[in-house]
Amino acid sequence: MTSQNFQAFGLADTLLNALAQLSITEPTPIQSQAIPAVMAGRDVLGIAQTGTGKTAAFSLPVIHALLKKGGRAAPKQTKVLILTPTREPRLADRR
Repeated sequence: MTSQNFQAFGLADTLLNALAQLSITEPTPIQSQAIPAVMAGRDVLGIAQTGTGKTAAFSLPVIHALLKKGGRAAPKQTKVLILTPTREPRLADRR
């Protein structure tokens, strides 16, 4: 799925307003592919170059879900678990 704008994903108005304030109007390819999957509750493994919006691809739907759910988590309960490498390998490291 490719989307021309973030409204098509059904993100909360709070997020859409924040994106508009940052002049972010069109999702990148990784965002167009990942956001609908995350919004549908599916697990996602995304690989894309640095600067392509990977963080927003998973964090926008997560923040949307937290806003939608509202309230606070019960004590000692996890709301979100994000696993990510601490750094991206450099080309020199692959040799």
